[in-house]
Amino acid sequence: MTISLEDLARYTDSLLETPATPDYPNALNGVQLDNQSPIQKITAAVDFSTRAIQGAITAGANLLLVHHGMFWGGLERMTGSRYRRIRMLIDADIAVYASHLPLDRHPTLGNNALLAKELGLKPNALFARFEDIFIGLSGESDIETAAIVTSARAFARTHGGDLRTSVIRDGRRTRKWAICTGAGASADTLREASIMGVDTLIVGEGPHWTAVHAEENALVIIYAGHYATETLGV
Repeated sequence: MTISLEDLARYTDSLLETPATPDYPNALNGVQLDNQSPIQKITAAVDFSTRAIQGAITAGANLLLVHHGMFWGGLERMTGSRYRRIRMLIDADIAVYASHLPLDRHPTLGNNALLAKELGLKPNALFARFEDIFIGLSGESDIETAAIVTSARAFARTHGGDLRTSVIRDGRRTRKWAICTGAGASADTLREASIMGVDTLIVGEGPHWTAVHAEENALVIIYAGHYATETLGV
């Protein structure tokens, strides 16, 4: 079975609500590189890279779906490794489709929804506002924070992550949690967590100061790895 790239992109854009989802300018969601033949096999990767392209070639795929796309670093000259990547794709007739925030925020297929499911957490509210959308999720529970850490550590270990946490006191319980995958610990999400009464924030990564802030504000942050927390959607 094959499908045209145009039809596949139209379906995926609709499924992920891509046109209605604001994003960082360099995300450039949707088709980033065209090809000539109908799509017969797809491979997926968190990051657009030479390794991801080689994997697509080895698998005999002619569409590479990525979370972080070709132009993440902004306007760049097509020289050196950038030229070689483009040449590999064109020589193998491989198209590239990128989905950043649309894939993060999808209520069932998104990174945040799938991570909550992996950790056994049931969301009942949205979290992490970006312009007029929410990227993450939050929910209520009554569970030892250490139990969430154990689940998150097991997840990170099997998905290429390296788990870290801010300070956790013995016997601490999580009653309101929030998830924002990727670079989810920031001034904005910490401010929002405080307003919402979140006591446990699960993210991919964040700057060092966020752990200090957490310790001094009755918050625990679980850092499960930027890459690891964004493997589920792809």
